Amino acid sequence: MKIIIESHIPFVDHRVFEGIAEVVRLDPEDITAQTVKDADALIVRTRTRCNADLLEGSRVRFVATATIGTDHIDHDYCRNHAIETVSAPGCNAPAVAQYVWSSILRLDPSWRQKTIGIVGLGNVGSIVARWGKTLGAKVIACDPLRRQAEGGWDAANPRMAGSEPFVDLETLAAQADIVTLHTPHTVDGPCPTHHLVDERFLSLMRPGSRLINAARGPVVDTPALLKDLTASQSAGRIAAPIIDCWEGEPAISQQLLSLCAIATPHIAGYSIEGKQRATAMAVAAALRHFHAIRNASTAVGQSTQSADTKAIAQSADAEAVLAAMPPQEHPGVALTPELIVSSYDPLADTEALRANPSPAAFESLRNHYPLRHEPGF
Repeated sequence: MKIIIESHIPFVDHRVFEGIAEVVRLDPEDITAQTVKDADALIVRTRTRCNADLLEGSRVRFVATATIGTDHIDHDYCRNHAIETVSAPGCNAPAVAQYVWSSILRLDPSWRQKTIGIVGLGNVGSIVARWGKTLGAKVIACDPLRRQAEGGWDAANPRMAGSEPFVDLETLAAQADIVTLHTPHTVDGPCPTHHLVDERFLSLMRPGSRLINAARGPVVDTPALLKDLTASQSAGRIAAPIIDCWEGEPAISQQLLSLCAIATPHIAGYSIEGKQRATAMAVAAALRHFHAIRNASTAVGQSTQSADTKAIAQSADAEAVLAAMPPQEHPGVALTPELIVSSYDPLADTEALRANPSPAAFESLRNHYPLRHEPGF
């Protein structure tokens, strides 16, 4: 077996694949149809588009992305070609919450008097909401799928159903002083999010309110946002936004960059602990995949005991990898504004991007980002 792992994915212990698969590390630009032709599995990030152009004619039957987002994977193609796909949901949720709240605390001294509107109350949005409740902020949330399935959310544990009502998108736009996005990027289905923040949504936002995009770039309609921001200079519309995820990245809008209060190169989730969780989840899934293949292809005549021993050993390897993950949040640490602000400064990352906003520099800043610790670690 052969597994290709993108070179910028950290914390990979090659020893877990000894006797199971050959490990090859490649830069994202070197993961091509030719290099994956004889690979059985891939572990990638969002910069590798896993579609027919890459996978057709290869023997790849497993793709793991060490990220939350999966819009770089052609799920229909993979499903139709018996290629298993996995991601790392929730791996960097505390890091994104750290980014969002550090930005809010630095830019909005009166945040306690403001309403935080969260669009998407999933793994990330739930932590942003819980931190907000812990800090004493007023939080409202919009999540149509959860609203339909659960009715409301639990203020103490926003991942769970409860009595806190979900609001619709229009109500959130009209009531929130700060709107923060935490949805995937989808173009179809019951609740597509492509250009969710469009001209109409922006027209509903309160004058002086602020938009945060640490979700996916195309969730925001960039021309519509630019139109509102340039109009706001004379008409008092929304405040300078906080943007980590950009439409068209790494070729980002220079005009939008100049109008942002905080502007970073898609690194909101780039914490040491988040990367450790993501890598562990992807590696464990790959081990289970290889185990399933070995178990299914056990040679005729091999003893059942031998096959079972292999299965147990590889399953134990996968569980050991997951057990080594850091907890999602540091246990026993009191969350305070001071702790969050001291743990991360997004203004430094903003200065780095503004110093050289070219596509090549954007990619370099991401690929060589000095990973930070989450609060309390």
